[in-house]
Amino acid sequence: MDLKISNLEVSIEGKKIIHGISLSVAPGEVHAIMGPNGSGKSTFAFAVAGHPQYKVNRGKITLGKKTLTSLAPHERARKGIFLGFQNPVAIPGVAVGNFLRTAKYSSLSGRKPDVMKLQKELIKTSQRLNLGVEFLDRFLNDGFSGGERKKAEMLQLITLAPKFAILDEIDTGLDVDALKIIANGLKNEVKRGMGLVLITHYCRIFNYIKPDCVHILKGGRIFKSGGFSIAQEVEKRGYEKLTL
Repeated sequence: MDLKISNLEVSIEGKKIIHGISLSVAPGEVHAIMGPNGSGKSTFAFAVAGHPQYKVNRGKITLGKKTLTSLAPHERARKGIFLGFQNPVAIPGVAVGNFLRTAKYSSLSGRKPDVMKLQKELIKTSQRLNLGVEFLDRFLNDGFSGGERKKAEMLQLITLAPKFAILDEIDTGLDVDALKIIANGLKNEVKRGMGLVLITHYCRIFNYIKPDCVHILKGGRIFKSGGFSIAQEVEKRGYEKLTL
């Protein structure tokens, strides 16, 4: 069951940002999307997740035989799509643990989860991410450091266990130790069969999790696709000197 984006064109407030992107991600594959600022990376992520401000003018988003293009964000999430935000918003008054239990319940389409089992899993995952049990009682992203916000996104991803995850700059603002922790968590999810799209500016996360395919966006189009060597070329030459 692949996630396929076919000839996707997207606009926001009447301005076209994405000009015909096509790519396919299989379960257990890691794809990286790189590109300069303003190339359309975040727009692509929001469009696939179903953000209502991002209008799909043309193209199709499918998960296996299911068409997602016209579905609301929560419906896409229930089908197995997860978006990790570049700048997660704070929700004062909503504890991380309560948020995750509600989100897990929603992902099960009304089937009641085993509350005790879920609580044990949340504690275990929090400890794996080096967050501590008390983190679950804090308000979501309220007063979190940059690294804590990114780890909170990972905590959500691992708890919800999506079929495909799109992570918008999950590596930004992380120190080396936090980057290793998040990369190891992602590798475990990929091993269980999750397809992963990593949107990033930098190659340093690739020291810990290697992409199967790298796509370079320029001007809302895929300028170049290929193996890990493309990311290494970007690191050495920059985007401006990148050639087809």
